[in-house]
Amino acid sequence: MLNTIVLLALPGVAPFEFGVICEVFGIDRSDTGGVAFDFTIATAEPGPVRTSLGYEMYIETGLEVAATADLIAVPAHDVSNIDERFLQVIRDAEARGAWVLSVCSGAFALAKAGILDGRGATTHWMHTDQLAAEYPGTRVDPDVLFVEDRRVVTSAGTASGIDAALHIVRKEHGAAVANVIARRMVVPPQRDGGQSQYIDNPVQECQDDSFSVVAQWMLDHLAEDLSVDQLARRALMSSRTFARRFRAEMGTTPAAWLNRQRIIRAQQHLERTDTSFEAIAQQTGFGTAAVMRHHFVKVLQTTPTAYRRAFGVREAA
Repeated sequence: MLNTIVLLALPGVAPFEFGVICEVFGIDRSDTGGVAFDFTIATAEPGPVRTSLGYEMYIETGLEVAATADLIAVPAHDVSNIDERFLQVIRDAEARGAWVLSVCSGAFALAKAGILDGRGATTHWMHTDQLAAEYPGTRVDPDVLFVEDRRVVTSAGTASGIDAALHIVRKEHGAAVANVIARRMVVPPQRDGGQSQYIDNPVQECQDDSFSVVAQWMLDHLAEDLSVDQLARRALMSSRTFARRFRAEMGTTPAAWLNRQRIIRAQQHLERTDTSFEAIAQQTGFGTAAVMRHHFVKVLQTTPTAYRRAFGVREAA
C-alpha cells in the first residue's frame, strides 16, 4: 500500500510542479476520508536549494530517506546538470518496485537514470521531441496527460502532474480517496482528453511559393470537398507529383494537412463563438457534427463539447 512519499528537490526545481506533489501527498486529509501520507522532501546536499524562479528553499533532509520510499516524485527542474546521486535514487526505487513519478521536465531525470528505456513516457508538449531525440529507447507519447508503464508514471506539463498523482492515489487507495483529494484541491478527479488540445498549432509556412499559394487557397476553401486531383490542377502538376512534393514540403499528406487545419479552424470557432456544432462542422469541411466529433476524439482526445467548455469565451455574470 502506498504510504511513504519522498519528493526530490533538484537544483532549478519549478515551484508549481513541486507544489503539486506537496498538495496531493503532503497534506493530512484523513479528517475527510483521505489519507495521511508519510511525506518527506529530500535533496542531495541538505541546505538551500535554488528554484527556477531564483529564490531558495531550505531542505533539511538528505537522500538516505528515499531508500525505503513507496514513491519517489521528481518535479520539473534544471535538466542541464543532474546530480548522479538523484539518478541513483531513481534507479534504486525502480529496481525495488516502488512507484516513480515525474512531472513535466522531470521525465528527463528518469530518462537519464535509464529507467525509461523500453517504456512509454511523456513530458510537456514543448519538450517531447527533445526527449524522443535524446532517448530513442523511450516511446514518447506527445498527446497524453500522463503515461503509466510498470509503476513508472510520467506526466505532461505543469498541471497534468495533478492528474498523474491522483491516478497513483486512485490505483493504490481507490477512487473515493482520490476524490477527497480532488475536491479539496477544487480540481476534477479525472480530466477528459490529453495535452493535444493545449498545443498551439500555427499553420505551417510553406517555403515553396507555388505551394504557399495552394496552401492558402486550401485554407480559404476548407468547407469544400477538396481532392488531390483538384489541388494538383491548381498547382499545375500531376496528382502523383503534387502528393509527393506536398509531403516533402509540408511533412504530411494533403489529406492529413487538410484535416489538421479543419480541426484548428473548428477549435477557433469553439473558442470564440457560440455557433452550433453542426454549423461549425459545415463551415470547416467536416460536414456533420458527428464527423467533427470523431476527428476531435481521434486527434485531440476530447470532444467538441468538452473543448468548448474548457476553452470557450464566457461573458462575465
